[in-house]
Amino acid sequence: MEEIFQQMLSDVTDNDDFPITVLMVDDQAIIAKSVQRMLKDESDIKFRYCQNSAQAIQVAKKEKPSVILQDLVMPDIDGMTLIRYYRACKELEDVPIVVMSAKEEPDIKAKTFALGANDYMVKLPAKSELIARIRYHSKGYIALQQRNQAYSSLQVRNKFIREVFGRYVSEEVVDRIIESPHGLEPGGRTQRISIMMSDLRGFTDLSERLAPEDIIAILNNYFSAMTDTIVQFSGTIDEFAGDGILVFFGAPVWTEDHATKATACAIAMQKKMIEVNRWNNDRGFPELDMGIGINTGEVVVGNIGSEKRMKYGAVGQNINLAARIESYTTGGMVLISEDTKNDVGDILNIKDVLEVMPKGINTPIDIYDVIGIEGNHQLQLEHNEVKYTELENKIQVQFNIVKGKDIEDGFHTGVLTHLGNDNKQARIMSESELPMYTNIVIGIRHHDGSFMEEKLYAKIGKKTETGHLGLFFTSVSEASASKIGNLTGALGEGTEC
Repeated sequence: MEEIFQQMLSDVTDNDDFPITVLMVDDQAIIAKSVQRMLKDESDIKFRYCQNSAQAIQVAKKEKPSVILQDLVMPDIDGMTLIRYYRACKELEDVPIVVMSAKEEPDIKAKTFALGANDYMVKLPAKSELIARIRYHSKGYIALQQRNQAYSSLQVRNKFIREVFGRYVSEEVVDRIIESPHGLEPGGRTQRISIMMSDLRGFTDLSERLAPEDIIAILNNYFSAMTDTIVQFSGTIDEFAGDGILVFFGAPVWTEDHATKATACAIAMQKKMIEVNRWNNDRGFPELDMGIGINTGEVVVGNIGSEKRMKYGAVGQNINLAARIESYTTGGMVLISEDTKNDVGDILNIKDVLEVMPKGINTPIDIYDVIGIEGNHQLQLEHNEVKYTELENKIQVQFNIVKGKDIEDGFHTGVLTHLGNDNKQARIMSESELPMYTNIVIGIRHHDGSFMEEKLYAKIGKKTETGHLGLFFTSVSEASASKIGNLTGALGEGTEC
């Protein structure tokens, strides 16, 4: 905090803002003329004079002196009373007062000091003494004004930090940013952190089917719930991107256990989705599924932008890798990189290890499907084994590969053979060899050769021993869900497997 203050103090120590200004209050103009002549060669000292003691307070407020030379014996208001007035005035309470009197009487001097005077001189003093005292008292007062201005600026700055960061990080993190002299420095530094990317599955399709005001209501409730959870685990929300959230752990304030906090936070966020979907159900909105990817590694973190517009952020390959890992998730899944796994240690409960080859990576990497964390957090995701029903009457399907937001030309064909009891998973047989985690959009063919109007979005899962392709539905409209749920009953009870 002191280093921040010293920097801000250096920014406001401009003598043009706080000049040396002498205000002399004396009913004898000849004395004022003498003092003015003594100061005429001091170019940095401004001299002001008030002959009427009754007007002294108003003149002092207007001139904003750095020192007041005050006579004691005056016809309207005597000097002692005027000292009381100065000290009772908020704007003048700290201005140095140098009493100038024709006599040097110990009792009078003691009384002026008791009332709040800073110094006492017998008039007229020598020129060198007068200038030295003026400079001495003005220097102290100007330093006080500069410090007050610096602290005022610091309070404004801290308020800004709390308003900006306080929405996205915990109060503890905000306090540490404010205390750190480097918390908001322009530029960046290389730092090892954990990066979390979350995204709602199939939200793009959902947003095309709901009214804009409903989309905003759904997102606001979702973001509110996720923000509360992220703050709980000392994460820093970098941005909301559509329906996605980018979060840092270990920046801007370093914490050694950032990977552990990131993983625990992700599990807590998935558990929080139960409340989010309960809120959606109560209002007739569809349920949401979220995928989360986490990576740990070195990035460049700091303030990015220009003088006029700047944001705290991070850049680097490890940010991109976190996004790639998230893209492999299905609803309710938390996938982490090997670096994150190694940093967290053996307190993880891992369901599966997946070998993937993300874009921009030359060799395959392992990512881990985490369903729980032990240690201080003790968080577990509910894991219900999915049972599949084999349909007696198989369903002809046609599907296209989806890359990003684009649907590729050229379709593939297959047969939907099994349906999961959660209505979110299925199995198909297809001659097309598609890699795991490929995103597809499916059209279901009716017996008459026509296609169901509603499309199903899915992600290719593992291939079974029998050669079936696993499917995870990522976006299913209400109409599609109803039809999927009725497939088994409409086409025969089938056989559970």
